[in-house]
Amino acid sequence: MLMPVTAVYAAVTALLLLFLSFQVSKYRLRYRQGLGVNEDVQFQAADRAQGNLVEYAPVALILMGIGELNGVSAQWIYWVGMAFVGGRILHAFGMLNGHGGPHKARLVGILLTWLSMVVMALLLIWNVVQVQP
Repeated sequence: MLMPVTAVYAAVTALLLLFLSFQVSKYRLRYRQGLGVNEDVQFQAADRAQGNLVEYAPVALILMGIGELNGVSAQWIYWVGMAFVGGRILHAFGMLNGHGGPHKARLVGILLTWLSMVVMALLLIWNVVQVQP
């Protein structure tokens, strides 16, 4: 079965990951550092922005994909996907521009990420409850 909605968000998330990976690679090349980070705060922020996306994206995309396969309304999945991707973009922006410290975009980004995952999890549970006899 095809999952066109999840596919769109998986593709956008992959592009965001490549962008963030490029940011980390710039610092790795500059400092000739293959593993870990150094004392450069911008390097640390770029590394964590990338790592944070890697930590959240798989679960969010799995939730969306299962929802799409199980018949959750595509409209709901689109909204959840927009919140998730928007949240991840805001979080990365806040990390990079806030130098890893507090930043409004970072806060809004993580809240959107969490909200999108909670909503998708609840939609999955609701869908299963509705399908069960």
